Amino acid sequence: MTDPTNLPSFPPPADEHPLRGVVLDALQDEGFRPDIDDDGDMSFKVEGQQMFVHTTEGELPVMRVFGQWQIAENLPDDLLTQYRAANDLSLRLNIVKAGINAGTLVVTCEHIIMPNADVRQLLQLSYQLVLTAVQMWHQLMLGEDVFGDTGQAPVFGQGQAPTDGPV
Repeated sequence: MTDPTNLPSFPPPADEHPLRGVVLDALQDEGFRPDIDDDGDMSFKVEGQQMFVHTTEGELPVMRVFGQWQIAENLPDDLLTQYRAANDLSLRLNIVKAGINAGTLVVTCEHIIMPNADVRQLLQLSYQLVLTAVQMWHQLMLGEDVFGDTGQAPVFGQGQAPTDGPV
């Protein structure tokens, strides 16, 4: 008899977690071999990097594509500098959110998935955005100007008001 711990991890029935099933199919169609953990999160490798997808079912289903990276010792260890670089990415890039937690950079892309959404295309866009954001964060930490400007936001409140309307 086969050891039950050696059995493969099978996906849940499609009607139990419909979005997770669609995402799993899309990942497999792209040639990935995703694993599903005990929480239902899917993991896969792209360009040598470990990525994850978390889905939330409900009235507004959400797909969250994310990755996490240990911050290298050769980068500045000043938390304020790390937070500022993550904040800059979150404010400048659509969909992307970046944060720092216990020496780890976490970058995510989240989408509300409507019934006719092209999940495969959203997955491709998301993991590419996550990887691009990680590269940009690293460049910011090395002092590079990745946005082609001074990287400084205008300072308001000294006789100057924003022109885009109320803040």
